Amino acid sequence: MTAAVGAGATEALTIGRVGVDLYPEQSGVPLAEVRTFAKSLGGTATNVAVAAARLGRRTAVLTKVGPDGFGTYVRAALTEFGVTAEYVGTAPNLLTPVVFCELNPPTDPPLLFYRAPIAPDLTLTPDDVPWDLIDAVPLLWVTGTGVSAEPARGTQRAILERRARRGHTVLDLDYRPMFWPDEATARAEIGGLLDHVNVVVGNRTEVGVVVGTADPDAAADRLLARGVRLAVIKRGAEGVLVATADERWTVPPCRVAVVCGLGAGDGFGGALIHGLLAGWDPYRIATYANAAGALVAARLACADAMPTAAEIEELLRR
Repeated sequence: MTAAVGAGATEALTIGRVGVDLYPEQSGVPLAEVRTFAKSLGGTATNVAVAAARLGRRTAVLTKVGPDGFGTYVRAALTEFGVTAEYVGTAPNLLTPVVFCELNPPTDPPLLFYRAPIAPDLTLTPDDVPWDLIDAVPLLWVTGTGVSAEPARGTQRAILERRARRGHTVLDLDYRPMFWPDEATARAEIGGLLDHVNVVVGNRTEVGVVVGTADPDAAADRLLARGVRLAVIKRGAEGVLVATADERWTVPPCRVAVVCGLGAGDGFGGALIHGLLAGWDPYRIATYANAAGALVAARLACADAMPTAAEIEELLRR
């Protein structure tokens, strides 16, 4: 399923959310009592691209930032992480999003998003899209957040229709309630993407919203019935369910001491990209991705915390 690429060609293009994450340097206290913060590159699509690049994949992000210092930082950080920043546009009258994290509790930290009146990444239009790359890239990664507002909603739909499930076309459900007026709207908009992708990844809450059941096996059945080739459902401390039309497996969890649960899913996503491009079988992909996510959960920050192949393999050996 993977299209041929030449030396230096982009292997994976992610589309969607970008921002600057500010992490408390004092853990376990309310946000009001935090004194200092550490800055890190953030945003689901961005973190996934960084995670895959850390594993040696040639990645790029299609997104937008504001004409401000944080936008400059985003481009510089992407380049430093080895991610192509060529498709990071600028929304002239908006600010690069900032996200504050409260490490209380560390397993599921509350987030405070500054994305008003609208985030630049939700202003993507067809004029911003590298259509030749959409046609040629072996792996395309889109998110549920990408259809939470116009004009990005229509743009992402047009991208998927053009893509027509070629190669690996992956949907990260990425359901964030603060970006939606209600669950019914999220179910309709994200659910409408299922007919245009061949890989879906999400957790139990996300599949519950999108397909109407949080039961992993039942959710996998509903995803596969929509033409999805590979369903990956993260079950937290119970591991990961990975399902195809013919087989399904449960990958056991990796036990770690959680420092910050944020970014674990993005580390999982980057490793998923790596495994898909490598042509691994589903169980091996999910096992590898599960270990990557566990390593990120044991660290502070998102993009900066993404593991190397050597670190993942070491955890799997243990």
